[in-house]
Amino acid sequence: MSITEKLESLGLELPSAAAPAANYVPYVISGKQIFISGQIPFLNGEAMHQGRVGADLSVEQGAEAAKACALNILAQANAAVDGDWSKIKRLVKLGGFVRAVVDFKDQPEVINGASNLFVEVMGDAGRHARFAVSAADLPRGVAVEIDAIFELA
Repeated sequence: MSITEKLESLGLELPSAAAPAANYVPYVISGKQIFISGQIPFLNGEAMHQGRVGADLSVEQGAEAAKACALNILAQANAAVDGDWSKIKRLVKLGGFVRAVVDFKDQPEVINGASNLFVEVMGDAGRHARFAVSAADLPRGVAVEIDAIFELA
Protein backbone atom coordinates (compact mmCIF):
# COMPACT_ATOMS: atom_id res chain seq x y z
CA MET A 1 0.00 0.00 0.00
CA SER A 2 1.40 3.43 -0.93
CA ILE A 3 1.81 6.23 1.59
CA THR A 4 -1.09 8.08 -0.04
CA GLU A 5 -3.32 4.98 0.14
CA LYS A 6 -2.32 4.33 3.75
CA LEU A 7 -3.19 7.93 4.68
CA GLU A 8 -6.54 7.61 2.90
CA SER A 9 -7.27 4.41 4.84
CA LEU A 10 -6.73 6.47 8.01
CA GLY A 11 -9.10 9.18 6.73
CA LEU A 12 -6.22 11.58 6.02
CA GLU A 13 -4.97 13.32 2.91
CA LEU A 14 -1.40 14.16 1.88
CA PRO A 15 -1.31 17.97 1.82
CA SER A 16 0.51 20.06 -0.76
CA ALA A 17 4.16 20.59 0.09
CA ALA A 18 4.41 24.07 1.59
CA ALA A 19 6.73 26.64 0.07
CA PRO A 20 9.37 28.04 2.44
CA ALA A 21 8.28 31.07 4.48
CA ALA A 22 11.75 32.64 4.54
CA ASN A 23 15.26 32.23 3.07
CA TYR A 24 15.65 28.43 3.24
CA VAL A 25 14.67 25.35 1.27
CA PRO A 26 12.01 22.89 2.43
CA TYR A 27 14.37 19.92 2.17
CA VAL A 28 17.96 19.03 1.29
CA ILE A 29 19.18 15.70 -0.05
CA SER A 30 22.73 15.03 1.10
CA GLY A 31 24.29 11.65 0.46
CA LYS A 32 21.71 9.05 1.45
CA GLN A 33 19.63 11.34 3.65
CA ILE A 34 16.79 13.81 3.22
CA PHE A 35 16.76 16.63 5.75
CA ILE A 36 13.27 18.13 6.05
CA SER A 37 13.11 21.70 7.36
CA GLY A 38 10.91 22.37 10.36
CA GLN A 39 7.24 21.99 9.51
CA ILE A 40 4.46 23.78 11.34
CA PRO A 41 0.76 22.86 11.60
CA PHE A 42 -0.51 24.79 8.59
CA LEU A 43 -2.31 22.40 6.24
CA ASN A 44 -2.63 23.57 2.64
CA GLY A 45 -1.97 27.13 3.80
CA GLU A 46 -4.61 27.10 6.55
CA ALA A 47 -3.39 28.18 10.00
CA MET A 48 -4.27 25.81 12.81
CA HIS A 49 -3.19 24.97 16.36
CA GLN A 50 -1.92 28.39 17.34
CA GLY A 51 -1.25 29.08 20.99
CA ARG A 52 0.64 27.70 23.94
CA VAL A 53 0.15 24.10 25.09
CA GLY A 54 -0.85 24.08 28.75
CA ALA A 55 -2.61 27.44 28.47
CA ASP A 56 -4.46 27.83 25.15
CA LEU A 57 -4.30 24.21 24.02
CA SER A 58 -4.56 20.83 25.73
CA VAL A 59 -1.98 18.06 25.37
CA GLU A 60 -4.41 16.33 23.00
CA GLN A 61 -4.69 19.46 20.84
CA GLY A 62 -0.89 19.72 20.87
CA ALA A 63 -0.70 16.13 19.64
CA GLU A 64 -3.09 17.04 16.81
CA ALA A 65 -0.75 19.91 15.92
CA ALA A 66 2.16 17.44 15.84
CA LYS A 67 0.13 15.16 13.58
CA ALA A 68 -0.42 18.08 11.19
CA CYS A 69 3.36 18.72 11.22
CA ALA A 70 3.91 15.03 10.37
CA LEU A 71 1.56 15.31 7.39
CA ASN A 72 3.58 18.29 6.16
CA ILE A 73 6.81 16.35 6.65
CA LEU A 74 5.36 13.51 4.56
CA ALA A 75 4.39 16.04 1.88
CA GLN A 76 7.96 17.39 1.76
CA ALA A 77 9.44 13.88 1.64
CA ASN A 78 7.01 13.01 -1.15
CA ALA A 79 8.20 16.07 -3.10
CA ALA A 80 11.85 15.14 -2.46
CA VAL A 81 11.42 11.71 -4.07
CA ASP A 82 8.96 12.83 -6.77
CA GLY A 83 6.27 10.61 -5.28
CA ASP A 84 8.39 7.43 -5.44
CA TRP A 85 8.35 6.18 -1.84
CA SER A 86 10.44 3.15 -2.80
CA LYS A 87 13.36 5.61 -2.69
CA ILE A 88 12.86 6.08 1.08
CA LYS A 89 14.23 3.39 3.36
CA ARG A 90 13.14 4.77 6.73
CA LEU A 91 12.52 7.74 8.98
CA VAL A 92 15.67 8.26 11.04
CA LYS A 93 14.97 11.14 13.41
CA LEU A 94 12.44 13.78 14.44
CA GLY A 95 13.15 16.98 16.33
CA GLY A 96 10.04 18.27 18.11
CA PHE A 97 9.53 21.74 19.57
CA VAL A 98 6.45 22.46 21.68
CA ARG A 99 5.39 26.03 22.46
CA ALA A 100 4.27 25.54 26.04
CA VAL A 101 3.87 27.15 29.43
CA VAL A 102 7.00 27.35 31.60
CA ASP A 103 6.28 24.35 33.84
CA PHE A 104 4.98 22.06 31.05
CA LYS A 105 6.29 18.49 31.29
CA ASP A 106 4.35 16.54 28.64
CA GLN A 107 6.39 17.33 25.51
CA PRO A 108 6.78 13.60 24.69
CA GLU A 109 3.00 13.08 24.66
CA VAL A 110 2.56 16.06 22.31
CA ILE A 111 5.22 14.90 19.83
CA ASN A 112 3.71 11.40 19.96
CA GLY A 113 1.03 12.85 17.68
CA ALA A 114 3.67 12.83 14.92
CA SER A 115 5.52 9.69 16.00
CA ASN A 116 2.33 7.65 16.11
CA LEU A 117 1.32 8.78 12.61
CA PHE A 118 4.70 7.83 11.13
CA VAL A 119 4.48 4.33 12.60
CA GLU A 120 0.87 3.95 11.41
CA VAL A 121 1.77 5.03 7.88
CA MET A 122 5.27 3.55 7.48
CA GLY A 123 5.24 0.59 9.88
CA ASP A 124 8.66 -0.30 11.31
CA ALA A 125 10.31 2.05 8.78
CA GLY A 126 8.53 4.86 10.62
CA ARG A 127 10.15 4.11 14.00
CA HIS A 128 12.72 6.80 14.73
CA ALA A 129 14.98 8.53 17.21
CA ARG A 130 13.74 11.93 18.37
CA PHE A 131 13.79 14.74 20.84
CA ALA A 132 10.84 16.67 22.29
CA VAL A 133 11.52 19.98 24.03
CA SER A 134 9.66 23.15 24.93
CA ALA A 135 10.26 26.46 23.21
CA ALA A 136 9.30 29.93 24.41
CA ASP A 137 7.87 30.84 21.00
CA LEU A 138 7.54 29.34 17.55
CA PRO A 139 6.97 30.89 14.10
CA ARG A 140 3.49 32.29 13.41
CA GLY A 141 2.46 31.53 17.01
CA VAL A 142 1.99 27.81 16.33
CA ALA A 143 2.04 25.23 19.10
CA VAL A 144 4.46 22.75 17.48
CA GLU A 145 7.29 22.63 14.94
CA ILE A 146 8.97 19.40 13.85
CA ASP A 147 11.87 18.63 11.53
CA ALA A 148 12.88 15.22 10.19
CA ILE A 149 15.65 13.14 8.65
CA PHE A 150 14.90 10.26 6.29
CA GLU A 151 17.30 7.64 4.95
CA LEU A 152 17.23 6.98 1.23
CA ALA A 153 17.19 3.41 -0.09
